[in-house]
Amino acid sequence: MRIAISGAGVAGTALAYWLHRTGHTPTVIEKAEAFRSGGYIVDFWGVGYTVAQRMGLESQILDRGYQIESVRSVASDGHVVATLDTNVFRRLIGDEFTSIPRGDLAATVYAGIAEDVEMIYGDSITGITDGGDSVRLTFTHAGPREFDLVIGADGLHSNVRRLVFGPDTDFEHYLGCKVAAAVVDGYRPRDELAYVTYAVPGQQVSRVALRDDRTLTLFVFRDASPEISDPGAQLHDRFADAGWECPQLLTAIEGLDGSTGEGLYFDVVSQVRMQRWSRGRVLLIGDAAGCISLLGGEGTGLAIAEAYVLAGELRRAGGDHRRAFETYEARLRPLIETKQSNAQQLLGFFATRTRFGLYFRNLAIRAMNLRMLTNLFAGAVRDDFDLPDYGI
Repeated sequence: MRIAISGAGVAGTALAYWLHRTGHTPTVIEKAEAFRSGGYIVDFWGVGYTVAQRMGLESQILDRGYQIESVRSVASDGHVVATLDTNVFRRLIGDEFTSIPRGDLAATVYAGIAEDVEMIYGDSITGITDGGDSVRLTFTHAGPREFDLVIGADGLHSNVRRLVFGPDTDFEHYLGCKVAAAVVDGYRPRDELAYVTYAVPGQQVSRVALRDDRTLTLFVFRDASPEISDPGAQLHDRFADAGWECPQLLTAIEGLDGSTGEGLYFDVVSQVRMQRWSRGRVLLIGDAAGCISLLGGEGTGLAIAEAYVLAGELRRAGGDHRRAFETYEARLRPLIETKQSNAQQLLGFFATRTRFGLYFRNLAIRAMNLRMLTNLFAGAVRDDFDLPDYGI
């Protein structure tokens, strides 16, 4: 089938890979002018890691990734008040775990299809008309085209979801936080292979050293309003007097406007909850259908797993998209809903409300190093999902 995919992120590129591998003709539409690598770091494990192994990408992902050794919570003067050895996670899930910039993960997948799949950059879908036997798409720049299926893999603020299912407000559930991330050059100090975090009530800032003398910085803060306006001013208001390295981190990100992959990322922390992920010949995957939020930490892995399952179910259904879409959703919805529930519980870690809460959080970080307590956190990181083997 001819299948249009909106979005060249992790979900879109992974789906294009599996659709091409199973005999379909995918076309990826991306509003950015070029493929974006880099971005904020995500932890990669679980069912998504297993799928990446089936794609033969494990070594490339590990080469691009970082084997973070510790998470350090620091006080305003910089001294460490709590440390978590990341071997805690490896005791739970094994060695199949790494941390990698989100865009670099997508780029690794994209490298496997770059010569085989049509990519349309700098354009967006403006209209979707499902005629029953095919779907007609109109674009901002290109002329109309016909496809057999349309897949929205275009993230939290999905354009396809808006066009087919309705406005964002019907499906996005704001969790009361906002997030900003940026990669800066030459920042000092550096702590290699460590995730360094500093928190005051209601907000947290973190940094992690990257290759080529770059540093990723991540800001998370509570905000009652989901409105986004003047990100620089919002960050300054919240963090300028927060202590630790906040003033110099704010100085380091000044002037980043988000127009490139290394620019300022600023967004709400939200989840997407929908009664159905498909309508007719249109289906949503990844964050577009069931965003668990940045707090869940596993969205990229889930996106890769979803791409594999969707392609596999289309193959099993012999091209019967209705049956494939129904089976796909039935398999994945329980997993996504569990991950969304777990992510909500982690809100207190990223933006603890009170000073007592911060004290308790640091105590919990230290306690997690104890082997006898490790299994208490197993449910939050292990994937309770039987990944099918589609023989592809």
